[in-house]
Amino acid sequence: MTLPGAVPPQEPTPDLGVPWHFGDPFGEQRAAARSVAVVDRSNREVIAVPGEERLSWLHLMISQHVSDLPAGMGTEALVLDSQGRVDAHMVLAHVGDTVWLDTEPGATATGARGDRQSLLEYLRSMVFWTKVEPRDATAEKAVLSLIGPSATDLLTSVGLDVPADTYAVSGTDVLVRRMPGSFDLLVPSGSRVDWWERLTTAGARPMGSWGYEALRVEALRPRVGVDTDDRTIPHEVNWVPVAAHVAKGCYRGQETVSKVHNIGRPPRRMVLLHLDGSADALPVTGDPVLAGEKSVGRVGTVAQHHELGPIALALLKRSVTPDTELTAAGGPAAIDPDSIPPDTPGLGREAVKRLHSS
Repeated sequence: MTLPGAVPPQEPTPDLGVPWHFGDPFGEQRAAARSVAVVDRSNREVIAVPGEERLSWLHLMISQHVSDLPAGMGTEALVLDSQGRVDAHMVLAHVGDTVWLDTEPGATATGARGDRQSLLEYLRSMVFWTKVEPRDATAEKAVLSLIGPSATDLLTSVGLDVPADTYAVSGTDVLVRRMPGSFDLLVPSGSRVDWWERLTTAGARPMGSWGYEALRVEALRPRVGVDTDDRTIPHEVNWVPVAAHVAKGCYRGQETVSKVHNIGRPPRRMVLLHLDGSADALPVTGDPVLAGEKSVGRVGTVAQHHELGPIALALLKRSVTPDTELTAAGGPAAIDPDSIPPDTPGLGREAVKRLHSS
């Protein structure tokens, strides 16, 4: 935030403490699309999970299959409540004898008594006699992200190894994790500015949260607390199987994940909306999406994209079709038909059909 050109974010936002943009948010997005841009995401909370039983313990705590997660690999995962609703989303990096988790600022989870706890408090409350010691590691590691087709060349130019596969992790002091369409760097928190300057000197254009969020919306990647509400289940926001394993048992909320996967029809689905840029005001997170006078969903992240214009993610009832005339904040909103996810095979329905036809 103290570097030249950094513009602070406008409230309300979950991204306080990191730059909103550096004077040209559309130019920053174009750089990320055509070459490479670097984003300060050091507002993300980082939790370290060391201990000889770290993988077997995490396997019981989160929605992803991690009991045999190799060193040098990562994944995405969720913490669900007992009804299978999303509490928290995180990204993992397993390096040496530690699993590093980075998650949303202020991430929480539902405690055993139904109260909301910080994610770290929740994890600590579930340790019992297991040989594992989760700790706050935000002062140890900070997240920077590189986006763009030239990101691999830039990583090589600053002496960092490039992971070959999605979610693979390289490095020890600086961890480089390949994500879908980008790279996350978990750098020592004390040298975050040094690494920022090193990356920008090597050719990465500084980009703020404005540009990052616009590209995230385009990529249909949801964010907890913005694109989710207190009823969201993983299937509605494309987190199955990315962050929730359908065949793994023994984690909280697993029954809902399996049931909806077998039925194949979650009650809502996340879509991309194209908004009317000429409207007096764009919708904001939480605004209703209307079909006529009837509410059929809610608005999530709203963004200004360098090519698509004003866009948003929205959770809509699955009965809403792409040709439905919608409004949000009084302005027209159109579903991008390419954003509608396919239904899962619906293994349970198929089994019933085979039984009836036999």
